[in-house]
Amino acid sequence: MRIGELARRTGVSERSLRYYEQQGLLSARRTPGGHREYADDAVAAVDRIQCLYSAGLCSAKIVELLPCMRDSDRGLPTPELVGDLQVERARIDGMIDRLLASRDILDGVIVSAVESAPGGAA
Repeated sequence: MRIGELARRTGVSERSLRYYEQQGLLSARRTPGGHREYADDAVAAVDRIQCLYSAGLCSAKIVELLPCMRDSDRGLPTPELVGDLQVERARIDGMIDRLLASRDILDGVIVSAVESAPGGAA
């Protein structure tokens, strides 16, 4: 599929897809006319990349991690990468804890607002 189709199917801009390729996160073959063509599994790869970016991992760490995530031909992470990933996991756990605490605060405000509204609870 061409870059426009991959962008449409993943919701990721063409510019970002080019950046992923430049960083070694995604690969495409070139047509004789120089157009990028991506394999069907590129959609899943872009989803993985987006997930890892949203978790706060940098592109250099994602490049190391992606070969360990592929369905076929999985590589094993180095002990150094495992250590780095354990640190990232702890950071993500902290973020989740803060988000849950924020949600609890919002729930309390919402409940108070609903109970204080004229006519009581909704």
